[in-house]
Amino acid sequence: MRDARYDVLFEPVRIGPVTTRNRFYQVPHCTGMGHRYPRSEAAHRGLKAEGGWGVVCTQEAEIHATSDITPANEARLWDDKDIPALQLMTEAVHAHGSLAAIQLAHNGLHASNRYTRLTPLAPSAVVVDSDDPVQARAMDKADIRAFRQWHVQAAKRAKRAGFDIVYVYAGHDMTLLQHFLLERHNQRSDEYGGSFENRLRLFREVLADTREAVGDSCAVAVRLAVDELLGAEGLRHDVEARDIITALADEPDLWDVNLSDWSNDSQTSRFAKEGYQEDYTRFVKRVTRKPVVGVGRYTSPDSMVRLVRQGHLDLIGGARPSIADPFLPKKIAEGRLEDIRECIGCNICVSGDNTCVPMRCTQNPTTSEEWRRGWHPEVITRAGPVEQHLIVGGGPAGLEAAHVLAKAGHEVIVAEARRAWGGRVSLESRLPGLAEWARVRDWRMGQLQGLANVQLYLDSPLEAADILDYGIAHVALATGASWRRDGAGRMHRKPLGFLADAPVLTPDDVMGGALAGRTGDVVIFDDDRFYMASVLAEVAVAQGNRVSFVTPAAVVAPWADHTLEQARIQRRLMALGVTIVPLHGLAGYGAGQLELACVYSGARRFLACDTLVSVTARRPNDGLFQALAARAGDWADAGLARVTPIGDCHAPGLIAAAVYAGHAYGRGGGAEANPLREDRMLADEAQTGGSALVFGANAL
Repeated sequence: MRDARYDVLFEPVRIGPVTTRNRFYQVPHCTGMGHRYPRSEAAHRGLKAEGGWGVVCTQEAEIHATSDITPANEARLWDDKDIPALQLMTEAVHAHGSLAAIQLAHNGLHASNRYTRLTPLAPSAVVVDSDDPVQARAMDKADIRAFRQWHVQAAKRAKRAGFDIVYVYAGHDMTLLQHFLLERHNQRSDEYGGSFENRLRLFREVLADTREAVGDSCAVAVRLAVDELLGAEGLRHDVEARDIITALADEPDLWDVNLSDWSNDSQTSRFAKEGYQEDYTRFVKRVTRKPVVGVGRYTSPDSMVRLVRQGHLDLIGGARPSIADPFLPKKIAEGRLEDIRECIGCNICVSGDNTCVPMRCTQNPTTSEEWRRGWHPEVITRAGPVEQHLIVGGGPAGLEAAHVLAKAGHEVIVAEARRAWGGRVSLESRLPGLAEWARVRDWRMGQLQGLANVQLYLDSPLEAADILDYGIAHVALATGASWRRDGAGRMHRKPLGFLADAPVLTPDDVMGGALAGRTGDVVIFDDDRFYMASVLAEVAVAQGNRVSFVTPAAVVAPWADHTLEQARIQRRLMALGVTIVPLHGLAGYGAGQLELACVYSGARRFLACDTLVSVTARRPNDGLFQALAARAGDWADAGLARVTPIGDCHAPGLIAAAVYAGHAYGRGGGAEANPLREDRMLADEAQTGGSALVFGANAL
């Protein structure tokens, strides 16, 4: 039963001509599925409506071919043939009684038009903001009239596709309407540039156009970044953003407010906690009578109630929390707070869009698999009889496998060699800024503990003979991986012999406390290129060491650019006084000196080094699997039917990959099972004589 304190979250809210059934609002967010994978996109959004989100939005929908951000995979409404793809989503959302919203966008100088090869458009003649050697041309009056018409046409198509809310979007420093608002992008001298009122003109016109085109039955929402965190160089919440909202206060039906750019709006938990946008968005309700939605990676219903009671927000926006748990609203409604799968703020979801693939989620391995594999985050069925499973290892892969198997009704035994659950998650969550990652362990343990069909054993190392003696038919080995100390990785593909006599520590050593008490010159060698090395550098600094950070890459933690953290990580290390040495590999060690070599020229330099922390690659802890494989001839007599390495034991990767592997094992198909493929549905339907749904230029 729902706690009465949360009743306010389930009140309907009027948004112009439509009404949402509650205050849970999945704001626009990318999925990496977009126009290429519309069935996957529709299934993902529809599941959120099933889970209780009152409004479910698309990602940005490009309104014209001059807004082509290929290879990024967003939605498209270039012409009428794009309507059926989006209609799949509105039908999926409406089937569960929720409203469907679409975020119309023209990317202006953010679009290089790599696919269409059309000239980018911008308020002024400027270089595009990607690395492409391309310039945008300044829009003339005819271009502005054409853009207004494109937006109207897209809004009308959105209405025909069944959308209830249509966005006018000016956010994240990647939309044409925001570019007109910002002085640094708009150097025009006509009525669309110069003064604040002139720079606001096009935004006001497009808002009025949209309302006239679809406002009779569709709500018109504005998404506006109220601060860019650039100080006087950018939009500020207490200056021009306030002026914009004051000037247009009651013209839209809804204000959706956030920060710009995306790296500020979707900060990771390493750098920002729940509610980090509140100081910037608090003013909005004071200057408009219309409903306001905002975000802050909210997972706590108490925080949500506070925001409504304080008059800060009318609707609780969620992007990442809605990915981690599509059923968050329903669980609050049913009084099942302990079942909420809380977002950990790692931004692995964001990395999917930034690498142009369907997104992933560390907490929710069913993300993007709703259509491809038919996975439902809350429903797990058992195809055959109840079976017994032994899971060796209580880290992210093992705990997820145990949870899925137990939910399907199987009998599960989990044996963990250490004295604590969580494996690498428990170790890494104790590092600076990563505390919320412990939610991966805590949620799964919360689901497993107390189940009659689950037995959990700590401090229980097993050998091959033990497993054969137990005679349990199905065995999953989730024994993890260990960091290498020999320097082998991306840069150095073979072990470096000179490190045998060097004072080398691995991340495992540091997480085990081996750096404590050491002082002097610590060199972090990072060939992993994600978060680990930079976090260990923080540990070394906190313990009073002089720290150098060496990497073959051009910047610190380059893969973290996909999770929107790279700039923050590098700034933090610089602020801590860490000496950063990019574009160098390891060449030798002797007499307290580490020899480095430039990756281009081979030129040598030396660094004082009392301790080298090597962050390169990991080896699977697959010794138990190899021992069992060597005795495969004994399996049948012992009653073993299957022994499967999963997670890092199978192939080291992200925590998200380990959770996914555990989930796939629990479902019975394994991570290697072939999913459905949208890109070959036309061929499949031709073979079976089925009919293809046609939209855009292709038939699926």
